[in-house]
Amino acid sequence: MDVDEARHIRRSGELNVGDEIEAWHNGKLFHRGTVTQTVTAVDLFWILDSRTGTRRLIDAGALLILRPEGPGAAKPASPAPGRTPTASGKTPPAPGQTRPASPNMPLFQAPGLAG
Repeated sequence: MDVDEARHIRRSGELNVGDEIEAWHNGKLFHRGTVTQTVTAVDLFWILDSRTGTRRLIDAGALLILRPEGPGAAKPASPAPGRTPTASGKTPPAPGQTRPASPNMPLFQAPGLAG
């Protein structure tokens, strides 16, 4: 995967709360979301994953961290018309669409591969 050096984030100290990021491993996008907290002493940070709506702990040393391409590239999709978020702020899955059974899947397992 060719990396645009301007987008590449090497340390969690380069991030601020509210930044949008993508976390890649072996050429596959594993997580995309908004930074909610950074722990620079151990080079970790938390994001709110835009695809699953769950919090994810990201290790900046274990994954390729990039800023998204172009404006708004990592913005979460808006809910389908007629579907409103629940009290927790999450939108229920569309009919025929499922979410991972457990938000406690291993750190490096892609959400789409959960069994």
